Amino acid sequence: MAVVITEKAADEVKRILEDQKHENDTKLRIGITAGGCSGFSYSLTLTQDFDTDKDTKYDFHGVEVVVDKKHALYLDGTTVDFYDGIDRRGFSFNNPNATRSCGCGQSFQA
Repeated sequence: MAVVITEKAADEVKRILEDQKHENDTKLRIGITAGGCSGFSYSLTLTQDFDTDKDTKYDFHGVEVVVDKKHALYLDGTTVDFYDGIDRRGFSFNNPNATRSCGCGQSFQA
């Protein structure tokens, strides 16, 4: 399985979807983009797009997650979590394929 999101991350996505009044068929797209201080940056977007030929769709804790099949190689085994602490707040990525990552954890090299 390419990507897993924790229950805490799913709850945050649901809160965002509700607060921003997104349509019921809105999905969380997890991907990568070129750039960042380590080579690739993680990407989280809300979308209604899904292409059965190009994407894989999962359901985690009631949140539909879409991953482009081209990105799945880099994201295989990645866990997306949500951290809400006094020192920081946001989504975090635990990617076993990353050979190097930046200090903030938002970019990686594979």
